[in-house]
Amino acid sequence: MQIQGMKRSRMVQLRKLSAACSFLLLFDSPPVLRADPPAAAVLVFNGYSRAVEARLAHQHQGRVGFLAPTAGDRNAAEGELRRGEVMIERVREPGGKEANAAGGLLHHWRGTAFVPGATAADFDGLMRNFNAYPQTFSPQVQDARMASGGSADRMQVWMRVRQHHVITVVMDTDYDVQFGRLDVQHGFSISRSTRVQEIDKPGTAAERAMGTHEEHGFLWRLNTYWSYEQRDGGLYLQVEAVSLTRAVPRGLGWAVGPYVESIPRESLAFTLQSARNAMRK
Repeated sequence: MQIQGMKRSRMVQLRKLSAACSFLLLFDSPPVLRADPPAAAVLVFNGYSRAVEARLAHQHQGRVGFLAPTAGDRNAAEGELRRGEVMIERVREPGGKEANAAGGLLHHWRGTAFVPGATAADFDGLMRNFNAYPQTFSPQVQDARMASGGSADRMQVWMRVRQHHVITVVMDTDYDVQFGRLDVQHGFSISRSTRVQEIDKPGTAAERAMGTHEEHGFLWRLNTYWSYEQRDGGLYLQVEAVSLTRAVPRGLGWAVGPYVESIPRESLAFTLQSARNAMRK
């Protein structure tokens, strides 16, 4: 039994090593594979995002069903959330697989958590304080500021973000951010990326923005949707992230696919945990 366990552990390690090596090859691919996202993939992403936003707009019309239901029994799930569990789940809405066929990879994840004693007003203030994002969401967010504000509830935001998964990627990103509320206990926000640009040699004298022919397609688009509801002596937080990345080259799916798909999940979980931790403080 011990020998079999050692063999299984060795096989898992080899698979992880193979995935890591393939991942490095993926991001060290020839320039011909590096470019803007295919127009067809962007069209699918935009259409998928509109469908998600239509569903969320319907949810946010009333108190009942303001948050999307989590998997399983609602009462049991909410009990787990109040005991400190964080729920992360993949969302599969119609149209998601079309992006893969169009030359991209579409990811959609949802996370839900509960913060005892927190209020909707507390969270609204946290999300609007962009200057504090480098502390709230460190080390993923390195810098952030509001570029402009068309109104009190809609503004343009710039962020420098860092992702580390085998390799480290730094990107400058612009977002169109919108806040809304149903009442004092229910609120939401929508963040849509308008620019994602990979940075070469960040933090050095040689730092520069990569051209479209150089970028790796680590992240092409990212929309983030927060919904929050105050009840049961605290605040339920729910975040959905819809992102578009380059597709995994043919022949590497068996090794790289699961790893690449885990990155958006881990990023969403980190964002939700960071927001919850900040509210606890």
